[in-house]
Amino acid sequence: MSDNKSKRPVRRRGGVGRGGFGRPVEKPKDFKGSFKRLVGYLKPHKINLIIVVIFAIMSTTFAISAPKITSKAMNKLQNAYMARKMLSELSKGQNEALDQMKDKMGDVQEEAINEINNKMADGQKKAVDEITTKMGDAQVKAVDEIYEAMAVQVYQGVLNGQKTAVDKITEQMASVQKSMVSQINQQMQQMQQMQQQMQQAAQNGVEVPKQDVNMPDAKTMEAFQKLLKLPMIDATKDRTTRVKTTIQFIDILQSMPENNKIDKKSLSTMKELLNLPMLSTVKSGNERVNVIKKFMDISKNLPGSSSQAKSSMQLDTATMNKVYSKISTMKDFTSKSSNVSANADKKTTDAVQKLLKLPMINNIKDPVQKKNTLVQLIDIFKSMPDISSIGSSGNSDIKINKSDLQTIQDLLALPDISSIKDSKEKNSTVIKMVDILNKMPNIESNKSNDIMNTEQLNSVKELLKLPMINTITDANEKTKVVNQMLDIFSKMPDIDTVSNNTDSKIDSKSIKSLQEFLALPKLDTLTDANQKADVSKKILDLGKEMKNTMENAPTDPKENVNFTDDQINSVIDAIRETNGEYDFHYIGNIVLILIGIYLISALCNLTMGIVMSGVSQKTVRDLRREVDAKLAKLPLRYFDMNAHGDILSRVTNDVDTIATTLQQSLTQIITAVITIIGYIIMMITISPSLTLIVMATLPLYIIATMLIAKKSQKYFAVQQKEIGLISGHVEEMYTGHKIVKAFCHEKDSIEEFESINNRLKNAAWKAQFVSGIMFPLMNFISNIGYVGISIVGGIWITKSLLGLGDILAFIQYSRSFTMPIVQTANIANIIQSTIACAERVFEILDEEEEIPDKEDAIVIENPIGEVTFEHVDFRYVEDVPLIEDMNLEVKPGSMVAIVGPTGAGKTTLVNLLMRFYEINSGRIKIDGVDIRDIKRSELRKMFGMVLQDTWLYNGTIKDNIAYGKEGATMEEIVNAAKAAHADHFIRTLPQGYDTVVNEEGTNISQGQKQLLTIARAILADPKILILDEATSSVDTRTEALIQKAMANLMKGRTSFVIAHRLSTIRDAENILVMNKGRIIEMGNHEELMKKGGFYADLYNSQFLGANLEDEAI
Repeated sequence: MSDNKSKRPVRRRGGVGRGGFGRPVEKPKDFKGSFKRLVGYLKPHKINLIIVVIFAIMSTTFAISAPKITSKAMNKLQNAYMARKMLSELSKGQNEALDQMKDKMGDVQEEAINEINNKMADGQKKAVDEITTKMGDAQVKAVDEIYEAMAVQVYQGVLNGQKTAVDKITEQMASVQKSMVSQINQQMQQMQQMQQQMQQAAQNGVEVPKQDVNMPDAKTMEAFQKLLKLPMIDATKDRTTRVKTTIQFIDILQSMPENNKIDKKSLSTMKELLNLPMLSTVKSGNERVNVIKKFMDISKNLPGSSSQAKSSMQLDTATMNKVYSKISTMKDFTSKSSNVSANADKKTTDAVQKLLKLPMINNIKDPVQKKNTLVQLIDIFKSMPDISSIGSSGNSDIKINKSDLQTIQDLLALPDISSIKDSKEKNSTVIKMVDILNKMPNIESNKSNDIMNTEQLNSVKELLKLPMINTITDANEKTKVVNQMLDIFSKMPDIDTVSNNTDSKIDSKSIKSLQEFLALPKLDTLTDANQKADVSKKILDLGKEMKNTMENAPTDPKENVNFTDDQINSVIDAIRETNGEYDFHYIGNIVLILIGIYLISALCNLTMGIVMSGVSQKTVRDLRREVDAKLAKLPLRYFDMNAHGDILSRVTNDVDTIATTLQQSLTQIITAVITIIGYIIMMITISPSLTLIVMATLPLYIIATMLIAKKSQKYFAVQQKEIGLISGHVEEMYTGHKIVKAFCHEKDSIEEFESINNRLKNAAWKAQFVSGIMFPLMNFISNIGYVGISIVGGIWITKSLLGLGDILAFIQYSRSFTMPIVQTANIANIIQSTIACAERVFEILDEEEEIPDKEDAIVIENPIGEVTFEHVDFRYVEDVPLIEDMNLEVKPGSMVAIVGPTGAGKTTLVNLLMRFYEINSGRIKIDGVDIRDIKRSELRKMFGMVLQDTWLYNGTIKDNIAYGKEGATMEEIVNAAKAAHADHFIRTLPQGYDTVVNEEGTNISQGQKQLLTIARAILADPKILILDEATSSVDTRTEALIQKAMANLMKGRTSFVIAHRLSTIRDAENILVMNKGRIIEMGNHEELMKKGGFYADLYNSQFLGANLEDEAI
């Protein structure tokens, strides 16, 4: 058009491609809101989306489970291999062990018999030594017991004798006291009577006859007085007081003159005895001995002394000294049973005397003398009753009776086993010794445990009677004897065998293990998996226990296979599971399952893709429909203020981006998230510890992705900018290639292209290089995790913590773990870009629409074409007025030409007429009706437009002409073409009216295009025409045809002609001269020329060539 839009908002230069070709996608301004709004378009398809999610979960789950299922097959194969290897080694070891065991047990038998003989020889010697020691201890105890009994006898004798003697003396002295007191009293009475007689005679003067009376002397009288004052002995109840009184009485007697009745020596002896402390009250041992000795000495001179004391005095001095020594140390003198008693028979007494005279065995150094003395001691014990004694160690109680003594004598009579050379004689002697030991009392020693119990001795006897295994040739018989020998060993004490051939210990635990091993069935004869597993486990367990029993029998299979305990348990389970056989049926089933899984996963993906494709296309269809409906409702203002390319990009590229994201990225993000979760779960189920190693690399992935993305984004932005520049340059050069060639600027164009292209190359190289680091770096980080997993996993395989299949599955999961993470990051960027695209589309949808028609809007049935402008104001920009207070009245059927400089408002006037823009104030009327009260569609049907820039769409000529009237017939089309003088050239075309006009319309000339648009307008038959200088760029002949066609078109119609060349409007009935939005001049050509105003200047400048063409238009 001729109108300059300098006062309108500048349009942005459009392009093609995502968000504008050559421009990087901007981040969304309101991600959350736009995302929510975009999701709103998916709500009608939520059932399909649920189906997509379900199929995504199914597909991902099946795909994720495949490595785990594969690992089971690998573990099955590994278990079968390990089970077969274990069974092979164990079977071989078992057979070798059985053969070796029979040979080794023959050697063990010989070693055992030799050891038993040596042990029994040592036992014989130790037994004799122990018996000698014990008998010596028994001798010491017996002698000690005799002396102790004698000490008790002496003590009790003295104790009783002292008490008896004291009681007898006090009793005797009490009787003497009583007699003497009676006699003294009589004498004192006689003397008193004599004294009274003498006093009476003296009084009477009578001479008293002389009486023969013995008068005691003064000393005696003094003694009598003391005696009379002394308490009566028999009247004293307290024993101590009585003894004290008796001693005082004896002192009185000793002070009296000697006479034949009183033996003062005897009184001294009795006083000495009474002065002795009572033996029962003496606590000190030495004092006790002194009291006994003094009592015994006093008793010798004391008439009527006890027989016990006298019998004690019959012992020799040495014996008495030993008795005294015992008394000094003893605490308890209660009577004990003993062979030493007053009532013992002579035989026992003689035995006791012999025992006391016998030398102490423990003090004898010479072994021969010691043995002879032991024999004598046994003879003495045999002649005595049973003796109970406690060994010198205090740790054993021995009951020696006559039968035991005879057994001991039999043992002493045996020859020395160690000195016997003949093996048969030695075995015979050992058997005899066993019989003797079975009869002996239980003799234990703290220094030796060589004396066996009865059961063990019988076992030794049975072993000695067995045939020698090495001499047996029959295998079954040999096995039988080996079992018998092991049974015997189980009852015997532990046997250590050390020789040139063996260095082993056969204890009860090892014997039991050997017996159990012999009882096991052979592995190579078993078929049942559980039996094989049980026998294998038993062999391994027994192998541990028998490892030190013999040198090589039975062998420990672990030494050949090098299994750990955990591996052994794992392999035992594998034997139960596989029976040592490869289960190809199971492997085949796994293969079929995997094929089924992958097939189901593929079907799920296919279904998911189909459903999601339908969802995305339906969603985008609805979105396009909504956008298209919105574009139809937008005012022309929007299209004038926005680049057509930008609008096109939003409607096409941005919507396609949304469709692509919905179809691909949405399913990818679902599967990626599920895959990440699934991988983590699967890795945790295999090994939580290894999962930690993988998760430890996750921050490295994130950091690397963020750094690279941040760095590469800058270069990609530059790349997009350069792409935009090179695209714009190519577009410009292609559009204006004729001008470029005409002015010879090809070199400049190529140089500019090379400059932009080189910058694009550099930016693209940097972007690709930086972004290309991503995957090598990811692989490097992944390989670090892979190395860690391989090392740790390998160690755990050796420890049977994980299977080979588990590690392979885990490695596959860990290697694949990074892909969905990177994919998620990429999808996040895509979604961000998609939301930005959605925002661009939503901006269109949010644009303000044309003011809707009033509810009572009318339709002018037969318009006549009268147009009126009343005080019209209009502005594109609020603060920049364009048309102010315009008033115009156009009569029906008249031709109105509009001229004026660029920006005067010519095209704006036409836009206001068709209500492409709404006026700010005033009114525009058609046939007296305000255009705002007319339906917009009906209003625009009243107008026909022929513009300078022709527009034909990609279709036939017939269709392009018929575009002006819906349902036009071919006749009407041809008549319109004829009226427009276009029929002739149309028929010259190859297909005539069916000739297709290409998208650019380059297969027909500009003038022909103009004629077709006039034909279209004629066919539409509008009441009002808008013509925009249609002949400005055609040749003279074509211009003449167009002028004729336009004349036909304008007949009977109100016409508004926007003139660029003033020569074409000289015939106009009314010419409007506009400047700055106002009509400054109005009239026909002659009138305006006469005025010599603005119009006249414009006209003269065109014909006189006084100014530039741009100023005219």
